Amino acid sequence: MSCPQADIAIRLLCSVAVLEDEIHDLFGIFQAVLVPVMRFPKFFATSILLSATAFAAKPEPAEKDFKYGTHERQALDFYKAVSDKPTPLIVHIHGGGWINGDKHKVPGLDQYLKAGISVASINYRYTWQAQQDGIEPPVKAPFEDAARAIQTLRSKAAEWNIDKTKVAATGRSAGACTSLWLAMHDDLADPESTDPIARESSRLSCAAVDVAQTSLDPKQLREWTPNSRYGGHAFGITDISKPHDTKGRDSKFQEFHDNRERLLPWIKEYSPIEQASSDDPPIYLFYASRPSVGKKQGDPTHTANYGVKLEERLKSLGVPCELVYPGAPDVTHSRIENYLIDRLTK
Repeated sequence: MSCPQADIAIRLLCSVAVLEDEIHDLFGIFQAVLVPVMRFPKFFATSILLSATAFAAKPEPAEKDFKYGTHERQALDFYKAVSDKPTPLIVHIHGGGWINGDKHKVPGLDQYLKAGISVASINYRYTWQAQQDGIEPPVKAPFEDAARAIQTLRSKAAEWNIDKTKVAATGRSAGACTSLWLAMHDDLADPESTDPIARESSRLSCAAVDVAQTSLDPKQLREWTPNSRYGGHAFGITDISKPHDTKGRDSKFQEFHDNRERLLPWIKEYSPIEQASSDDPPIYLFYASRPSVGKKQGDPTHTANYGVKLEERLKSLGVPCELVYPGAPDVTHSRIENYLIDRLTK
């Protein structure tokens, strides 16, 4: 079995190019992960090498900026694996708090293509754009965009050589939350629609995600992690004139908490853990630091406490869930890439 510190170092450093979250959150990650890693120079050197080569020669998409909707952000890149039979598909949903980020950097892309798995990386409408357009709640836009992208990809199955029965989602932070929502929500397909894309399934074969938020319920979040601060902007609790002010956004958590009862129907609809049911697909959760439920966290927005509580819920329903963090028990796959390749190529 590999050294846990090495596994964490490899995953974190290979993800450096795609970290899109607020800068003050990085301090907690530094304390929890990078400091211990520096004590293992051999592993650190190996991680640097892997990180340097992972994005050295990024494959070109077979379809670039393919439109799955009319908004400028409703576009995807499709990377086609070479195969004489339909390939599994991984849909990458970027992070960035649903307020920034982009589809261009895809962790593990080369590994997936070499394993015979095609990849799509999507953009989606930001919550602040949705708020400007009067969409309620704003998080509806990125969630439903991701679903529409998956339906569009399934509609292209014959043309793009995709196996419709093997579609997975992955992402970091907000993209991870979206991936879990898709995995757990009922199928959004409308069999009676005159739109052939809308008739396609939005369901997933599995989801493997990095530092996911598994709930958007402020009461629940404070119980899990007392210094929670994230989520209000998903429901319009934010200053729309400053969409990228993450400190200002996070300062409104008390207002979010105070408005919980009014927002509760939306919170129930858009929190992944609230959508969990016994027919959900297998889930893989990766976190960079150890959990400590009920205690303040250095990085409350990406704490493994989220993962512990979702794992408890899924296990109670009989849904397979692999939770990975430093020192976690029963780890079979140390990295997201290994899990997805294993699941989709069986």
